[in-house]
Amino acid sequence: MLDVLRNRTTIRKYSDQSIAPKLMNELLEVACRAANTGNMQVYSIVVTQSDSIKQALAPAHFNQPMVMQAPVIITFCADFNRFNKWCLQRDAKPGYDNFLSFMTAAIDSLLVAEHFCVAAESKGLGTCYLGTTIYNAQQIIDVLHLPELVVPMITLTVGYPAETPEQVDRLPLEGVVHYETYQDYTIEEIERIYTYKENLPESQQFVRENNKTSLAQVFTDIRYTKATNEMFSAMFLDVLKKQGFFLSKQL
Repeated sequence: MLDVLRNRTTIRKYSDQSIAPKLMNELLEVACRAANTGNMQVYSIVVTQSDSIKQALAPAHFNQPMVMQAPVIITFCADFNRFNKWCLQRDAKPGYDNFLSFMTAAIDSLLVAEHFCVAAESKGLGTCYLGTTIYNAQQIIDVLHLPELVVPMITLTVGYPAETPEQVDRLPLEGVVHYETYQDYTIEEIERIYTYKENLPESQQFVRENNKTSLAQVFTDIRYTKATNEMFSAMFLDVLKKQGFFLSKQL
């Protein structure tokens, strides 16, 4: 299992081979063994296989080709809708329309999504995480008919790989691991931690292609700009309000 995790890559091209229903069900069962808060399992998993729904979801994911090519698209949602209904049917008054409850459900959904990835990759499947889910959450809510207190958090494309991509770089452990307490970074440590990443040929190409002077500028000025982050932040906050997690008195 360690080798599966150590050697994983993101798969964006898939073969025509379908995923057997028995295997998919097994993977979902394994995924749902993931740790969660208070054993409430405040998440839901929407499995999409039909081309029509994939087509409807594609714009929310910036029409990335793998959305249509992958045999299965899975959307992991933070979900207090089901738990609330159960509480009300058992004469219990739920108080989960707040930010803390959203975070609880969000964490649960992320844990089960990662558990699914590990299970799927151990069976020879490939996955791709689509970070566009929270950018365009409202579009996904509309397509998947998600009710109040349900918010999409993670989307995965899943299928048998039709490519063997190289692994992308990762920062050295010293860059991300702290022992006992957080040790803030010195100028020298930042230089050491990011030197390898900055010197990669693909990183230097990104800098040249975007007419920048550093890789950091590619991130701040091109890929994840302040204006874009603020726009999508406002959009997602509006989604949380509409879905019932943020009461006006809390803000």
